[in-house]
Order: sequence, then structure tokens, then C-alpha cells
Amino acid sequence: MQRRHDRIASKNRDQFAEQEKRSRINHSKRTVGRHEVQSWTRATKQSLCLMWQKVKIQLMLSMSFLVAVFWYCRRLYGFLAQLLKRWSNYLQRKLIKNHSVLAEVDLLGYSAREWKGETKQAKHMREAYNELFWNYHIKYLRQVKKDNYCVLRAVLFQILSQGIPFPSWMRERDILKLPEKLLYSQGCNWIQQYSFGPERYTGPNAFGKLRKCMETLKTNWIEISGTKDHEERGNMCNALFSDESKEHKLYEAIKFVMLYEVVEAYEQIKNREEPIPHLFSLLLARDTSSDPLSFMMNHLNSIGDSGCLDQVEIFLLGYLLEVKIRVYRLHRFNTEDFQVNYPDEYRREWNEVSLLTEDDHYYHIPVIRT
Repeated sequence: MQRRHDRIASKNRDQFAEQEKRSRINHSKRTVGRHEVQSWTRATKQSLCLMWQKVKIQLMLSMSFLVAVFWYCRRLYGFLAQLLKRWSNYLQRKLIKNHSVLAEVDLLGYSAREWKGETKQAKHMREAYNELFWNYHIKYLRQVKKDNYCVLRAVLFQILSQGIPFPSWMRERDILKLPEKLLYSQGCNWIQQYSFGPERYTGPNAFGKLRKCMETLKTNWIEISGTKDHEERGNMCNALFSDESKEHKLYEAIKFVMLYEVVEAYEQIKNREEPIPHLFSLLLARDTSSDPLSFMMNHLNSIGDSGCLDQVEIFLLGYLLEVKIRVYRLHRFNTEDFQVNYPDEYRREWNEVSLLTEDDHYYHIPVIRT
């Protein structure tokens, strides 16, 4: 029995030892597998980190490149836009006619663009424009360049485009000799102080420059007014009022004719000759134009440069050009001064031109359609 018991115990020990051995083997295998998994995971992470570092560097390089390209394209766009603008301005100056009197535009459309909003002044102006459209049959507007020749430009453009002939007194006298007459016959040597608008020229050559201005006025007025075809006359006016140099000569000639008329009226007053129109009394009654020299120095010389025509000077302008100048003063809407005539004493046979102003400073040309 003891022997049998020993055999059983020995067998059990062997079985336990075998199980222990197997357990150690399985644990070893699990440990090795765990280490392999950890090693593989670590290797994968390292690979991914290396790949991300490379990708990040590439992304940073790409972003830097894109930023540089964007900056360069922006600078290039700005340069090309500036170049295009300069080229456009050059073409406008050299190839495209820069009209100082623009084409007709719809009156109410112009009013809506220029006077937006609900301010008191904007409403007042829109009401005035509506009044012109519905009750005065003014359907269109020609904008005139806003400078200090504005009144002269608007009046003279209409005179020439309508084919209004040379004033009768200018036909009777040779206006080319007016500078010479003032300088030598009437002893007005102070005309050498005459200033040519923005040119601001004064000096011994003023006499020669005035004569060229008078020639330009006479030649163009006779040529254009003698053209019977309305379309051709319009084209000639557009060409003339696109040439700034010629245009300014016209205005300076008109200014000098105004001076000549004031000298004539002043001499008549001194010599107590035949009565003169009332407008000369108004003009010479001003402290700043009590004689022809002060009129030239304080008023005429600034026209085209820093000043424009006053209302009494528009009276004189209409008188010497023998036209009735009808002015619609929009800022005086709903008053008796909304529509005025310059001069108020005019002859029935005189032609009529019209002006439109919002401030008695800048003027446009209203176009009537019935």
C-alpha cells in the first residue's frame, strides 16, 4: 500500500511539474508577444512622427511659397492697375476728346444722382428739378466743366452751336483793333497788367497775346456761325471745346471785350455824353470797380483763375454779346428770383440762351424739349 501510495504521489508531482513548465512557457510566450506588440507600436509611432515632421516641413514650405506668390501677385496686380490707369489717362488726353461740355443727360436722372438723401436741401433741389421738367419743358441737361470759366463756356457754347451770328456792333468795328485802340488811342497803357486767367501772365507781351485771343474768337465765331448744317456745326463746337488752349483764348477775348465796353461807358460818363445802359451804372457803382482799371484788377483778372462772373457782369456779358441769358436758379426755387434774365433790358430781336445753376457759381446748360 505504501508503495502504491508513493507511485501516486510521484505521478502527481510529475504532473504538477509538467503543468508548471507549461505555465512558464505560456507566460514567456505572452511576455514575448507583449514586447513584440509594444516594439511594433513604438516603431509605428516613430515612423508616423518622422513622416509628420517631413509633411509639416513640406506644408510650411508650401504655405510660405503660397504666401510669397500671393504677395507677389498682389503687388503685380497693383502695378498693372496703376499702369492701366495711367495708360487710360494718357489715351483720354491724347486720343479721346476731353469735352468741356458733355452730352445730354436725362434731367430727372441727373437730379436723382446728384441729390440723394432726405435732407432739406436735397428735397428742395429735387423739387426744383421736377418743376423744370414738368412746367418748363426742360427734359435734358448738358453738364459744363466746373471751373471759373464756367459761365463764359456755357454761354459761348450755346451761341456757337445755335449758329448765332456775330453781334452787330462787332461787325461794324474791327474787334482785332480793340487792344490797339485802348493802348494807343485812349492811353490805357495799364492793360499790360491784364492777366490771362490761370496762366496769370502780365507783362509787355499782353498786347500781342490779346490780339491773338481776339483773332481766335473772330475766326471761330464767323466760321462756325456760317456753317448751316446743324450736325456739322455741332461737331465743330465739340472739337473747339475740346481744345483747352483755343477755348481759353475765346474766354480771354470775351473778357477783354467786356473791359473795352466798360472803358467806353466810363468815358461817356466823364464826358457827359449820351445816356448809357443802367447796368454800367451798377457796375461802376461798386467800390471794387469804380473805374476800368479797378474793374480789371479786382474782377476781370481773377476770372478763369480764382473767381467767376458776378451777376452784374453776366448782365454785361449778355449786353455785349447781344443775347438774352435766361438763368434758372434752383437754390432760389419758390421765389421770384427762380428765373431771371440777363440783362433785364434786352431787344426783342436778340437770341436767347439758357443757364441752370444750383449756387450762382457753376452753371450747366438746360435743354428744352416740347
